[in-house]
Amino acid sequence: MKKYDLLTLGRSSIDLYSANVGSPFEKIEAFNAFVGGCPLNIATGARRLGLETAILTGIGNDQVGNFIKHFLNQEGIITDWVPTIEGTRSSAVVLGIEPPDRFPLVYYRENCADINLNIDHVDAIPFGDFKAAAFSGTAFSKDPSRTAMFYALELAKKNNVTRLLDIDFRADQWFDPRAFGVTIRAALGSFNIVVGTEEEILATFLTDKEQLLIKHQQISAPEIRGNIENAIQEIMLSGVETLVVKRGKDGASIFQPGKEEVKVPGFPVEVLNVLGAGDAFCAGFSFGLLSGWDLYQSVRMGNACGAIIVTREGCANFMPTRSEVDAFVAGYGGL
Repeated sequence: MKKYDLLTLGRSSIDLYSANVGSPFEKIEAFNAFVGGCPLNIATGARRLGLETAILTGIGNDQVGNFIKHFLNQEGIITDWVPTIEGTRSSAVVLGIEPPDRFPLVYYRENCADINLNIDHVDAIPFGDFKAAAFSGTAFSKDPSRTAMFYALELAKKNNVTRLLDIDFRADQWFDPRAFGVTIRAALGSFNIVVGTEEEILATFLTDKEQLLIKHQQISAPEIRGNIENAIQEIMLSGVETLVVKRGKDGASIFQPGKEEVKVPGFPVEVLNVLGAGDAFCAGFSFGLLSGWDLYQSVRMGNACGAIIVTREGCANFMPTRSEVDAFVAGYGGL
């Protein structure tokens, strides 16, 4: 019997969200302080749904690190393996909210703590105690974190841990956007499950910088040209057992080798803020999977969590509880 449900690995940050919803970035007058980062958001969402979750992230010896760790402890997320890394700074993100379709963000990640996670930090984790581990693409962007993630993948595989990749493409975190694809393709075959948007799947096979366009500093929502069918096919040929393509308001699609695409409808809602929707999806999906649900119902749970979070102003701080999700889906006839 495994002791814990889910380990998430990678970045964490203080998120400073515009308090002036709808205001252009240069006219923002105040910010609200939350926490964020793909792995932290997934850990929080899964914890609020009822899973035993832990996180491997790095924090600096600073007040921002204290802020992040305090939040994790308050949520009941296991922080036993969160190192304070001397000589680094905890990560920060500044975000604007201009619905319905502008959500600019600025990363402050120079020499940040979580990208300095190393092999020793990974070695400290009892992988045999976990059912699943969720990795994020950004953690592969620089060493020593990149090597630490490949090592963590090895250990997770050795200990029969289900390995999930949230593709998590953030172009400005890579010295060349094409390097993202080269690195992620090297890791793909080690994952059981891969989750990403169409843009992130195309980014995994990016060969020309001209295919990428980022408008209004929307780092998390780039426009990428390419053939999505071919990219999906390539991922399926890599050895991945399940690919889930997130399609926003249109729900998601499940792909498995030799099987037809399964479309899973979403939940139409009015959008306030799309940032964090994909992480909420992963939290709900992981909850379903680790609760023994089938793939369709697990993806539907992910869609529900994503739909709830886009109606709220932040990420981790606003992740829904199980009772909130149940009440929400009841209005749509259930999962």
